[in-house]
Amino acid sequence: MNNNSVSPAEITVKAVVLGVVLAVILAGANAYLGLFAGMTVSASIPAAVVSLGILRLWRKHNILENNIVQTAASAGESLAAGVIFTLPALIILDFWQEFNYLWVTIIAGFGGLLGVLFTIPLRRALIVEGQLKFPEGIATAEVLKSGQHGGSDIKHIAWAAIAGAVFKFGEAGLGIWTAVFETAKTVGTSLVYFGSNLSPALLSVGYIVGANIAVLIFLGGLCNWLFAIPLCAALGDAPAGDVSAVDWAYDIWSTKTRYIGVGGMLIGGLWTVFKLRKSLLGGISSGLKAYQNLSPGKQEILRTEKDLPMKWVIILIISSVVPLFLVYQHFVGQVHISLTMAVIMLFTGFLFSAVAGYMAGLVGSSNNPISGVTISTVLVSSLLLLLLMGKGAENGPPAAIIIGAVVCCAAAIAGDNMQDLKAGYLVGATPWKQQIMQMIGTASSALVMAPILMLLLNAYGFKGHSSATDSALAAPQANLMASVAQGVFQGNLPWNFIWIGIAVAAGVIMLDTFLEARNSSFRTPVLAVAIGFYLPFELSVPIFVGGMLNELVRRIQIKRKLNTHAVEAANRRGLLFASGLITGEALVGILMAIPIVITGNKKLLAIPGGPFGAWPGVLLLLGIIAWLYLTIMKKPKTE
Repeated sequence: MNNNSVSPAEITVKAVVLGVVLAVILAGANAYLGLFAGMTVSASIPAAVVSLGILRLWRKHNILENNIVQTAASAGESLAAGVIFTLPALIILDFWQEFNYLWVTIIAGFGGLLGVLFTIPLRRALIVEGQLKFPEGIATAEVLKSGQHGGSDIKHIAWAAIAGAVFKFGEAGLGIWTAVFETAKTVGTSLVYFGSNLSPALLSVGYIVGANIAVLIFLGGLCNWLFAIPLCAALGDAPAGDVSAVDWAYDIWSTKTRYIGVGGMLIGGLWTVFKLRKSLLGGISSGLKAYQNLSPGKQEILRTEKDLPMKWVIILIISSVVPLFLVYQHFVGQVHISLTMAVIMLFTGFLFSAVAGYMAGLVGSSNNPISGVTISTVLVSSLLLLLLMGKGAENGPPAAIIIGAVVCCAAAIAGDNMQDLKAGYLVGATPWKQQIMQMIGTASSALVMAPILMLLLNAYGFKGHSSATDSALAAPQANLMASVAQGVFQGNLPWNFIWIGIAVAAGVIMLDTFLEARNSSFRTPVLAVAIGFYLPFELSVPIFVGGMLNELVRRIQIKRKLNTHAVEAANRRGLLFASGLITGEALVGILMAIPIVITGNKKLLAIPGGPFGAWPGVLLLLGIIAWLYLTIMKKPKTE
């Protein structure tokens, strides 16, 4: 049977129903987690694992059905991220008093739909022709393959998943140790900070993406946290009151030096699209040719190369703009401004969907700087609206937030969709069927976002709002969006740091161009450095350690002069083990959200007296690193 020409069962009733149910559940769980802790959990791998377990109840099922389920289900988590990072800012700004069902559904649904549509011409450029890793897409494919084949493959994933799950439950559930090891000390009028997240999943992401990207992310964080922040501390005023050195460092990062990453991502996004212009145009062109080949008398293209016809992609994009324009018109009330907002939304939506897809290929969906590119969108939108509406416009900041919300939903779905399409590419799925299921998952999630947000608003409220209490959800990204939009219209945005980020990005781009001309194996993609500046340093450290482990293994393999078969087998074991660690941690992260949402108690299962510092987590993580290394380097049994 030729997998490229014969069409196995993919979109089946049981796969659609299971995908929709999981999408809705994951949307709710991740909406709470994102507002509560400022992060969401990537759902592709957990959805694949759940699908493998449930579809085994049917006698007839296949790997492509499982892939379809995870494609639809992961849309829930992604759309939740796009919504919670932006729309609560309208409550914080007192522009909205509640989440109107119609407006939230339109913004989330059509924003997410645009994210799916924008990635269709990018699929060939980034997945088929590109050299990007898409770590979670690869990990998802390995989970699906191992579940299909069983044997030793599933063994590596299973043991690692148990380890990742136990690790996450010990930290987040039982509260035995803290999630982050960090310390900071004041040195004269300055300070020094170091921290590391104790996450096997982040370690695995670093191993999968490799040393080059891991080093760049780490260097970006190093420059920010060990140079820029201490310099700002030395040149600025000491914090008022009894503030710890760690809190002082985070305050400088959140209010000042984080914007270096924003400036870097702004230029990096533009430069990435410019560099990809030929591939993007080629993808659109090949999509149009593929559509032409479907007409009578033309040769049939391979099933595994069929995207949604470009004609329908363009029609759906235009159709999506109309309801979004009506949203803008409802809140702004001026046609020329609403048209401007629609144009900004289309341009930045495609631009940052391309960036999100590219970044997903570099560092995975979980670490994709969606909030960073959304901040860039809100910044650009605010500046253009400031010119049109003037400083005193009360609707200015909310209008920029609404544009950002559409773009954020599109970018979040785009990054997730590219991971799913990469997994599908590796297991022989039909692209257009995955794209259809991504739309179904997006629509299903959009229909429940407003009730979920209203439930959380009524139960807890959001910090930053005038009525917020001590139990209010932090909503860190939404507060940042609100402060950027207000900062532009009130004239108090930290532009000096944004300009520094732009200058840093220009320097990194010049260095990368030089390395490219010399055919260097080490490159410096600007977005990898910018995300290092933007992220908390503690996230960069485990990614760096994982990348260094990958490089160590590679050098040992070269030194031992292993044959190609042995190298491939070792690398496969490492990839499977890393995939398992991500799977276990992500599954527990989602499952832990259920009792938290029901009870509202983050420490529901925590043991008395905990946490006992970071040292138990440090020791266990070192053990996992050793286990991963030994799994990769062990000698296979002689047949």
